[in-house]
Amino acid sequence: MALFVLGDPHLSLGASKPMDIFPGWNDYVERLEKNWRKLIRPEDTIVLAGDISWAMRLTDTRKDFAFLQSLPGQKIIMKGNHDYWWNTAAKMQRFFDEHGLRSLEILHNNCLYYNDISLCGTRGWFYELDNQGTHNEKMLAREVGRLEISLKMAGESCEKICFLHYPPLYQGYECPEILRLLQRYGVKECYFGHLHGAAQKRALEGRHYNTEFHLVAADYLDFTPVKICD
Repeated sequence: MALFVLGDPHLSLGASKPMDIFPGWNDYVERLEKNWRKLIRPEDTIVLAGDISWAMRLTDTRKDFAFLQSLPGQKIIMKGNHDYWWNTAAKMQRFFDEHGLRSLEILHNNCLYYNDISLCGTRGWFYELDNQGTHNEKMLAREVGRLEISLKMAGESCEKICFLHYPPLYQGYECPEILRLLQRYGVKECYFGHLHGAAQKRALEGRHYNTEFHLVAADYLDFTPVKICD
């Protein structure tokens, strides 16, 4: 049994949003499936850190989620900035149940567990969205609140791993509200996605503020899930 992570699969099996127009994304679904099946067993768990499907509505995600359901392992899904289909947890769970998507779980306003490890997270916030008025201030506060809910639910004694879609720090940028929460709750590992192409060169990985940060966007990892622990 092992825990894996991967961000930004950008599946488009039921939508007209080809990703292979971008450098490095040729045959990405086939490459992802090959690497996934090589590494992940039915008893394993993988966190998908946002930007899962290009579908605009939940009903349009069926082919993308059927593809994920066909792959081994339990999948924990999170919201990314392009997951326009995202809905309430109750509606999504009902949709999963109706279509036999039994291997999918939702990480949103909650905390999930892998053995004795607490899996916490939210979409997060990024500099692209800053300084654009009070609406975005409210959205930042909402994301910070969601992350704190998740971390509080984990309890004080549990080891915590945090998953975000947006990076909380980037070359020339930090999101202090999120970084303070990671420090306050003793998060030692944080995984994030969102960054593609040239932006990946400005990602800040490694140890910062007592937390190890890792970029896990699918194209950055050559569409290969990363193992976190057994």
